[in-house]
Amino acid sequence: MRATGTFTQEIALKSALIVLILAASLLHAADTDRWEKDIAAFEAADKSASPPEGAVLFVGASHIRMWKTLAQDFPDCKIINRGFGGCKLSDVVHFANRIVIPYKPRLVVIRAGGNDVNAGATPEQVLANFKLLVEKVQAKLPQTRIAFLSFSPSPARWAQFDKQKKADSLIKDHIAMSKTLSYINVWDVMLDAAGQPKLELYAADKQHNSDAGYKAWIPLIQPFLK
Repeated sequence: MRATGTFTQEIALKSALIVLILAASLLHAADTDRWEKDIAAFEAADKSASPPEGAVLFVGASHIRMWKTLAQDFPDCKIINRGFGGCKLSDVVHFANRIVIPYKPRLVVIRAGGNDVNAGATPEQVLANFKLLVEKVQAKLPQTRIAFLSFSPSPARWAQFDKQKKADSLIKDHIAMSKTLSYINVWDVMLDAAGQPKLELYAADKQHNSDAGYKAWIPLIQPFLK
């Protein structure tokens, strides 16, 4: 028979683990109040000019928001840009019913996750949020394809390289097991032969893309939009 002391210690340990898991979940939950103004602005714009159904929806953080030439760079497609600031992948999950589902896009291109890592999320938590987003979209839009635009290591967040790479690899491996998901690799093009960031592809803040950085992405994304 198991000793009472040992059993009590196991219960205490399990309780502590549950508390830690719940705390981590709260830490990386969606920051709903912060982004409400941005989401409401999208909805107001939609009322003024309703976006077309069957478009290609780009959604995610500042790499998408700051891509001002997105529609011009893919002129053969109907493009909707719903990038909002420094959002996390968990924020995209939370707001999917308002900035993804209503558009009924034929393809959703997701670029998010880096801010999750920067906020302290583990690669496994980033993968979990990606899975949640896929489930949420496919539950309402089963015919919509989903593509993940990979991480891209920046000089400003070079210290997070390993965590970013692991999160990216976990998502890539998950996608490889699915027939409805695609992985778009923009990681490699941002690095030189020595594995260092190509500075000309980054803006002055050394985190976001320069115009050249976006141009480098176009031929990598184009085949997935067909």
